[in-house]
Amino acid sequence: MNPTFHSGAFAGKTAIVTGSSRGIGSRIAEAFAAAGANVVVNYSGSQSKAEEVVRRIEEQGGRAAAIRADVSRVAEIRALFEQTVETFGGIDILVNNAGIMHTVPLAQVTEEEFDRQFAVNVKGTFFACQTAAEHLNPGGRIINFSTSVAGAMFPGYSVYAGTKGAVEQFTRQLAKELGPKNLTINAVAPGPVNTELFLEGKSEQQVAGIVGMNSFGRLGETEDITGAVLFLASEEARWITGQTLRVNGGFV
Repeated sequence: MNPTFHSGAFAGKTAIVTGSSRGIGSRIAEAFAAAGANVVVNYSGSQSKAEEVVRRIEEQGGRAAAIRADVSRVAEIRALFEQTVETFGGIDILVNNAGIMHTVPLAQVTEEEFDRQFAVNVKGTFFACQTAAEHLNPGGRIINFSTSVAGAMFPGYSVYAGTKGAVEQFTRQLAKELGPKNLTINAVAPGPVNTELFLEGKSEQQVAGIVGMNSFGRLGETEDITGAVLFLASEEARWITGQTLRVNGGFV
């Protein structure tokens, strides 16, 4: 693990990271654990991968638990929070990382696909925020996930970008509502990141074209995103709320 914050930065805190059995989510979970937090590795279908993330955290001396919940189902979101409280005694940080993406031209978008993406990306994030408002300790942090593609106008991304536009909007709207509870809520909007999920189905030429769109001539790495998330969860970010931070190397 490559912690962005020192080992005690989140000591005594508990973080839920949704969709953290792989990719960016798993790295965020590991980074929080390396900085001292208790971490819930949430998963929907990848139990073995979630347990592997927990194993890596525990091998480094951290504390973590894998808890299953499909965030498109409100009852399961609430159960996730209840189980977290039972396991670690409280909750301080929620990272709404869980999401799905299916890119197709407008003419090929089905009602089922539209509903599925909105159920996970929008409904799941919204009701996790609602539940967090009930459970987070004072001074708690909510970090939602958007995408820099929302500012890029790529063909085939209309539904996915639309879901993330909704996430950004209620991140702004909820900031003043949650402020009296001493909770902050912000979003990060990554650009293309060097993960298995991003690279799947893309040719070298496609990847090279995307790389050429940012300022540094490379794909983002998971550590580039985890640093921004941990910052927004930290005490240093206590005066930041209702914002979306594009973490994309100048992609847009």
